[in-house]
Amino acid sequence: MKILVVEDDKKVAKFIKRGLEEEKYQVDITFDGETGQQMILDGAYGLVILDMVLSKKDGLSVVRELRAKKNPIPVLILTAKDSVDDIVTGLEAGADDYLKKPFAFAELLARVKALQRRSFQERGALIRLSDLCIDPVLHKVWRGDLEIDLTGKEYEMLLFLVRHPNQTLTRNMIADAVWQSGFDKFTNIIDVYVNYLRKKIDKGKEKRLIHTIRGIGYMLKE
Repeated sequence: MKILVVEDDKKVAKFIKRGLEEEKYQVDITFDGETGQQMILDGAYGLVILDMVLSKKDGLSVVRELRAKKNPIPVLILTAKDSVDDIVTGLEAGADDYLKKPFAFAELLARVKALQRRSFQERGALIRLSDLCIDPVLHKVWRGDLEIDLTGKEYEMLLFLVRHPNQTLTRNMIADAVWQSGFDKFTNIIDVYVNYLRKKIDKGKEKRLIHTIRGIGYMLKE
């Protein structure tokens, strides 16, 4: 897989590049958001590792503009900004994962492999539950005839729920599946994202698909 690292700290960028190349990845680096976004649009990258604070264009703007263009490239945000609000904002903008600085390279590598694994797994036929339909190749979702626009993390969470229908899924199970290791399970981000999904999937529908299992977690069922 070819990876783009967009990082304004040249030492950090070169450290990541060297480590990933030792793991047999192809890696390009750039140091500002404007150039990084153009390289993503022009190049055949399988993943981007993106700093939030960049010159010319910040990482958040890069992610938002990529998703507005329906570009599905997996985005791993790497940044020193680590408040819950920062994390929610980054994920809501369309990032797929979030790693705080300072970081251990072993964790970065594990997250890269997890994102790669997910992208490889998302191949196959349409997934259906009741009148909900998901295309795992195009990352598109419909409820009946209406196409639903989801952020990256909303999509990942819905895909996990629909692949485990009629099962009680705890918040920890959802966190492990969607955010992997290192996620702070004591925050309320899971509940926040479930509410986002409900507004898009269930609002105005006679049949609700997302159900709360009080004190435990959630279930997707007809």
